[in-house]
Amino acid sequence: MSPAGGPEVVCVGETMVVLAPDDGGSLERAARLTVGVGGAESNVAAGLARLGHRAAWVSRVGDDPFGRRVVAEVAAAGVDVSLVIVDPDAPTGLYLKDPTPVGTRVHYHRAGSAASRLGAADLTRSGLAGARLLHLSGITAALSGTCRDLLVSALDGRALPGARVSFDVNHRPALWPADRAAPVLHGLADRADVVLVGLDEAAGLWAADDPADVRALLPGPELVVVKDGPVGATALPRTGPAVFVPALPVDVVEPVGAGDAFAAGFLSGLLRGLDLRACLRLGHLTAAPVLVVPGDTAPPPDPETIARALALPETMWTAQVRGGSGR
Repeated sequence: MSPAGGPEVVCVGETMVVLAPDDGGSLERAARLTVGVGGAESNVAAGLARLGHRAAWVSRVGDDPFGRRVVAEVAAAGVDVSLVIVDPDAPTGLYLKDPTPVGTRVHYHRAGSAASRLGAADLTRSGLAGARLLHLSGITAALSGTCRDLLVSALDGRALPGARVSFDVNHRPALWPADRAAPVLHGLADRADVVLVGLDEAAGLWAADDPADVRALLPGPELVVVKDGPVGATALPRTGPAVFVPALPVDVVEPVGAGDAFAAGFLSGLLRGLDLRACLRLGHLTAAPVLVVPGDTAPPPDPETIARALALPETMWTAQVRGGSGR
C-alpha cells in the first residue's frame, strides 16, 4: 500500500541489477562479481526518502530473481514500490561495471527490458494524485519509443496535475551518441520546470561552455541547475541572479550515483521551501557521502549535521562542513 497521504514525490525510470568485480579490478580478470542495484531515478527516490519525504518509484521489472531483488532493495530505502509492475514477458535490465585506470566503464544489457515497456499509461494509474514533484531523466528517453511517449505526456500533457516536473539530463553515451541525443534532450529539458545538468554534459551535447550559456539555451524552465563536479554548482532562476555554491572537498572513490544524490538533496530543499543557496548546499551534503564509497548510494548526513551546515556563514561553508560531517 502507498504511505498515508500518498507520495509527495514520484520518480519514474529503469533500475537494473549491477555486477562489478569485488576486488575493484578489471571485469576481464575478475574472479568474483558483487551484485548490487542501480538506477538514477530510484537513487533519487531513495535519497529523498532518507531525507524524510514520501517518495514513490514507478517502473517495470521482470518476473525474475533480479526483478525481485531490485524491488526489495529500493523498498528497503523507504521508497513506495507499490506501483512497480512485474512483467512476465520481459527481463530485468542488467549492467556491468568495469573499473579501469582512467575511470569506470559501463556495459549495458537492457535492450528489450521490462522497463523499456514503460509508457504514458504508467502515469495515469491511481495512487499518484497529489504528488508535488515528478522527477524524470534523459535516460528514459533512450530506452524506447513508448518511454519517450511517457516523457512527452509528463512534460506536455502534465500527466500529474499540480506537480512540478524536474528533469535530470543524464546523457548516457553508451545508450545513444551525442548527435542523436542532443536535440531530443534539449527539447525535453526546455519543457521541464526544474532542470539539472552537468557542465560537461552540456558542453558535449550543446557546446555550452559555462552556466550562463546553458541557461540561455534553456529559456523555458523556471530553474536550471548546472553542476561542475568538484568545483561546485550554480542555480540559475528564470528571473533573479544566479547562485553558486562550491562543492565539498572529498577524496573521491567513485563518482557514480553522486549526481543522483545531489539531485535528491537539491529537490528536497525545494520541497522544504529553502532558498537556492540552501538547496545547493543540501545537494552537496547528500552527494559527498556517495563520492567516498564504491556503491551508487549512501545515507545522507544526520539531520543535526545538515541543519548546522545550512546555517553556516558563507566563509565557513567548506571547511566547517567537511569537519562536522566526519569526512
